[in-house]
Amino acid sequence: MSSGASVLFDAPGPKARVRHNLYSVLVAAVIVGAVWLVIDALGNKGQLAADKWKPFVDAEVWETYILPGLRGTIVAAVLSIVFALVIGMIFGLLRLSDHRSVRIVAGAVVEFARAIPVLILMIFLYAVIAKYDLTDSSQYALTAVVIALTVYNGSVIAEIVRSGIRSLPKGQSEAAVALGMRKGQLMRMILLPQAITAMLPAIVSQMVVALKDTALGYQITYQEIVRQGQQLGAAEQNTVPSLIVIAVIMIALNWSLTSFATWLERRLRSRKKGRTVVPAAAVLTDAAPGMDLTKSR
Repeated sequence: MSSGASVLFDAPGPKARVRHNLYSVLVAAVIVGAVWLVIDALGNKGQLAADKWKPFVDAEVWETYILPGLRGTIVAAVLSIVFALVIGMIFGLLRLSDHRSVRIVAGAVVEFARAIPVLILMIFLYAVIAKYDLTDSSQYALTAVVIALTVYNGSVIAEIVRSGIRSLPKGQSEAAVALGMRKGQLMRMILLPQAITAMLPAIVSQMVVALKDTALGYQITYQEIVRQGQQLGAAEQNTVPSLIVIAVIMIALNWSLTSFATWLERRLRSRKKGRTVVPAAAVLTDAAPGMDLTKSR
């Protein structure tokens, strides 16, 4: 069998390889041409001139616009992610409850929260909070942004938790029940440690969504980095360079979050591989302290 063969398709022959290489060159040329046209158009409009980028070497510009916006984005993202993880874990477990009424109520709440557009929920919450003065006036926008992102992302994480636990082999639950484990022990000692590792990529993706959705707070005057970037562009007449810098910062934030999650997942998997196998007798003793394991059949 050829080293280039695949179980999904036959390895391309000499003519096919030449054709594929030609297609690749053509696509690369189109992409380079498109990038060049964009750069040329921006240059003709004066958006790439040196004076448009000069404000970014001014410390006052960073202190006035970019750093406050970056701080606002990080605060809203961290608060909403933490609260969403807690809410999602709770409702994900409630959807697995043995009580049908609990499952129905939790499912209705989750589906309703997932169906509401985040921007509409932010605007609604901001109006309610401001009308009834539920928080300090300086925190109206932050409170609305955090609650809206928590509600939406928490409902999505709840589904991730539910599906992650359901995806585990049923034999593990049956074995734990046969050993006398209670449901709390089963969930805490057997299912959740495995499910969290499996769910981590999906949860991280939702964290990235929460981080990016903080930009929606612009519509309710929340001071986040995209809003600050637009204000900087309007003040310095360098909208395109400002947005480019903001995009680079957001990409760096998302990359940092993804890198941390990748490191955490790798660490969890390595710890799981390095664990010592617990003897069955010890598990039985913990699960059923009154059971006498010394008796022979």
